[in-house]
Amino acid sequence: MIDVGGWFGAILLLLAYFLVSTKRVGGASIRYQSLNVVGSILVGANAFYYTALPSFSVNVVWIVIGVAALTRRQPPSHPAVDSER
Repeated sequence: MIDVGGWFGAILLLLAYFLVSTKRVGGASIRYQSLNVVGSILVGANAFYYTALPSFSVNVVWIVIGVAALTRRQPPSHPAVDSER
C-alpha cells in the first residue's frame, strides 16, 4: 500500500508541474498548491517508510512551502462599489 501511495503522490506532483508549466493553473492557485502538498505527503510517507531520508527531507520542505502558500493566500479582490450613486 505504501508503494501505491508513493506512486500516486508522484503522479500528483507531476500533474501539478504539468498544469503550471502549460499555464492551465497559476502557481499561486489553490489547485496547484494542494496537488503539491498532497503529492509531497504521499511521496514523503513512502520515502520515510524506506528510510530515504534525503527524499523525505525534501518532501517535508515542499509540504511546508505549500502549506505556507495556501495559508498566505489573499482573498480575491472585488472592484470597489461606487458609493456616489
